[in-house]
Parts: sequence; structure tokens; C-alpha cells
Amino acid sequence: QVQLVESGGALVQAGGSLRLSCAASRSISIYRMGWYRQAPGKQRELVATFTSGGSTNYADSVKGRFTISRDNAKNTVYLQMNSLKPEDTAVYYCNAVLFASDYWGQGTQVTVSS
Repeated sequence: QVQLVESGGALVQAGGSLRLSCAASRSISIYRMGWYRQAPGKQRELVATFTSGGSTNYADSVKGRFTISRDNAKNTVYLQMNSLKPEDTAVYYCNAVLFASDYWGQGTQVTVSS
């Protein structure tokens, strides 16, 4: 089992940047890690993930603006978000998957003002 704690969410103006962090309670090297978000009244959606082969996958809406990265030595996954838009406003969740086990953090709020 792994516990995930997100941080870095904030209120930011459109065009600004934020970096989210997801700290894991144990080594993340064996997990497929990713970021998801959920806006009010909408379903949770994929933002960015590492594939099982180690490459990255992004939602079309964030391609070219967001970058997912990981530091296995620090058991941490990051989401660098640039050129933020009001439609990026959501609670952002960290996710870890290992076989049939699926783990989520508590989320961190990102609000982008226009």
C-alpha cells in the first residue's frame, strides 16, 4: 500500500504557473504514476501519466503546457503547469497504480482567475 500527499495548489492568475508535488510514503519506482483533476460538476479526468513503458501521456487540453516528472529517489511526482487557463481550475489528484491496486491522494485545489 502507498499513501499519497499532494501539495502546491493555489490561486493563480491566467497565464501563470504552478508546480504540484505528490509525495509518496514508499518507493514509487514500481508504480504507474499520474495526475488527474476534477472540476465542479464534472467527472474526474486524466491530466498526465507515465505509461507502463516509462513514457508520458497527456490530455489534449494540457499538451505543451503541462509536464509530468518524477524523482524516484525522493518518492515524488511533479506536475509543472504553465500558461494556466481558467478552465484548468479543479482539484488535482495524484494516482498510483500497481496491477489491480489503485491509490489516490486527497487532492490539491488549483484555481485560475481570469
